[in-house]
Amino acid sequence: MLSRFLTLCVVIFLGPQFLPAQTIQTDSNQKIPRDSRLQLKDLNGFFPFFVPDTLADWEKRAEELRLRIKVACGLHPMPVRSPLHPVIHGKITRPGFTVEKVYFESHPGLYVTGLLFKPEVLITGKKYPTVLCPHGHGGRLQDHGETGVFKEIVKGAERFADSGRMPKIAMCGTLARQGYIVFVHDMFGYADSQQLSYELTHKYARRRDELEQLNNWGLFSTQAELHLISVFGLQTWNAIRALDFLESLPEVDPKKIAVTGNSGGGTQTIILCAIDPRPVANFPNGMVSSSMQGGCTCENTSLLRIGTGNVEFAALFAPKPQGMTAANDWTKEMLVPGKGFSELQKLYELYGKKNNVMCKDLTYFDHSFNYPTRAVMYSWFNKHLNMGLNDPIVEDDFPLISPAEQTVWDEKHPAPPGGVEYELKLMKWLASNDQELIQKSSPTDKQHLLRQGWKTLIGRNLPEAGEISYKNEKLKYIPKPLGTTANPEVVDSYHEEIPVINLQPKITPKFTVIWTHPEGKRALIAPAGQTSELVHSLQNMGGLIISADLFGQGDFLPDGKELTKTSVVNNPREFAGYTHGYNHSLFAQRTHDILSLIAYAQTLGQQPIYLIGEGNCGIHVAAAMSIAGTQIHKAIIDNTDFRFANITNYRDPMFLPGAVKYGDVPGLLDLTNKTKLHTSKVDSSSLIWLLNP
Repeated sequence: MLSRFLTLCVVIFLGPQFLPAQTIQTDSNQKIPRDSRLQLKDLNGFFPFFVPDTLADWEKRAEELRLRIKVACGLHPMPVRSPLHPVIHGKITRPGFTVEKVYFESHPGLYVTGLLFKPEVLITGKKYPTVLCPHGHGGRLQDHGETGVFKEIVKGAERFADSGRMPKIAMCGTLARQGYIVFVHDMFGYADSQQLSYELTHKYARRRDELEQLNNWGLFSTQAELHLISVFGLQTWNAIRALDFLESLPEVDPKKIAVTGNSGGGTQTIILCAIDPRPVANFPNGMVSSSMQGGCTCENTSLLRIGTGNVEFAALFAPKPQGMTAANDWTKEMLVPGKGFSELQKLYELYGKKNNVMCKDLTYFDHSFNYPTRAVMYSWFNKHLNMGLNDPIVEDDFPLISPAEQTVWDEKHPAPPGGVEYELKLMKWLASNDQELIQKSSPTDKQHLLRQGWKTLIGRNLPEAGEISYKNEKLKYIPKPLGTTANPEVVDSYHEEIPVINLQPKITPKFTVIWTHPEGKRALIAPAGQTSELVHSLQNMGGLIISADLFGQGDFLPDGKELTKTSVVNNPREFAGYTHGYNHSLFAQRTHDILSLIAYAQTLGQQPIYLIGEGNCGIHVAAAMSIAGTQIHKAIIDNTDFRFANITNYRDPMFLPGAVKYGDVPGLLDLTNKTKLHTSKVDSSSLIWLLNP
């Protein structure tokens, strides 16, 4: 014991920059690290868009963002496009256009419903420009009512007491009169889409214990999150299949498809146009903002907006024509330099298409798709779809289309089953179908799918040397900005700070061991203050031992007790997406810390680098190895019996959205070089394996 104590004393003189073991502070008086992750981000935060300096940099960033969206939506790999089996019936006529009722299957047994508008007179053989209209909250049946529409007329938001009562229908009818094919499809819980209820898909607030079982789980459950099955993802898939439906119609010109929607429909427009190349123009209204990102459960999902936001998602449509308005809501921020629109213009300018993006100031109106907003949209599509109509395009009145005339289901076309029983059946089918897609891939494709999936779940590469610094026993990670912003409020002050202990060997270092433990760095120190027996043996062989309090360990805990439940954002609704849609999970954050430690070890020059992960930290080490690859010589990981599939609460410290979908722990281990991975308890025999050439 004395010899070990002397060894530690030597550390002080050989390298005063290293923290002596005797001075480690782990009690309640320890100062908590200054780490930006301690402050959770929520949907009401600030989401700046940093425009890269070059088009090549943007294209690389855009590829990463599209992958993130697809993974978050449960669309990586993309599901098989099963037969739509579309049914079109019940035509009604209004002056200048017709309306037909539509339903089709986006997945077998999952129905999309809506209304199909066409010009009253169609020329045989002619292909017509087409507009898809995700309607947003309020639904296609949104009705101001007899009294309400007059209030809208008085303030200039509507023109007519009849058609103006239902603004979504007024929009579709007017577009059809102009010569477009138009399809407005229902969000879940609205109008005829009742297989998944409004209360579930838009108002979910409390955990349903009976649907949180490992083999009996529904939407919003922990298992649904682990499989990346969400309302947001299903609605995105419905929108993709709606484009498939439109392309199947003989009258539709597939080279002239546009998309527009407001509010929740604006969110759907942004996301659809970000990942589907078919739309050639769009008008995502009411949701392109660096401020509030969408408050409904249908507009959020885990992993989606980590390090990004709606403005950057909208940028993925560049350089194609994209219009919108700013209203007296969160979108008014777009008109402030550095808060959205100026950045979109800068990005479009990289393509030489600055005039292909527009944000008109309508801040004297509140959040809506009112007549003045629709008029801006009509002109935008007229210009960019080459309709040749005289501007301005003015709406005309038409008799109100009653809810009865709009109802898709009737005796000849009965509504499909829904409710909890259907929900459970759908979840099982989706999970099984996803697994089948991955397992039936070729070995090369499967490896690629899993690697892309896990890389997105973890959300970070190995840091570059310029992103990390070490001072006063703290390792700081400060990411390099993606680009620049004109907003002076945006400062490069976000960083992660990891408390680190470096234990020097008595001899010249020959190798580096990064040792992680659920209790943090204190686990390497015996009660009397000296290093543990196994650590001491590595030091004697020339090992530089690096350990740290990963995020949420040791110095991060004022009371010193191990974290058993993770923090969530200040939102009363128990939905993982409100937290994990904007913040990395604790599992991912601890993996990030190990990646930062690897980058730090590389700067010290004592190669090779070995990893040790005890307890659940072994799974973090495996995740880090899947990213770091050949930068790690060998690793010992403990507790490979752990499975994400056994987690029953999204506040579990090991929770990672999507982990089960991408193969759980076995899938993660498949991404590592197993010849360099020893799965066992950390003991003298495993250390012999570690250091054996």
